[in-house]
Amino acid sequence: MSVNSILNSGIQGVQSATQGVERVAKDIVRSGADGAAGQNNVVESIVDLQLYERSVQASAQIVKTADEVLGTILDTMV
Repeated sequence: MSVNSILNSGIQGVQSATQGVERVAKDIVRSGADGAAGQNNVVESIVDLQLYERSVQASAQIVKTADEVLGTILDTMV
């Protein structure tokens, strides 16, 4: 597996999690309009937000590590 494909995988992870956050945010707004009946949905959505946060952190770490590896490779070649 090349550094470039690993980097792309990390970027895709960040993008996917960001889309999930946007979707959950819309769900929270809709749940607020439902009043008390929507409170359970809000709690589930907040848990989902935390999961997406962890996903972004993990994907960002992948990008950071790939960047460091690429930097090391370039430094070695020069």
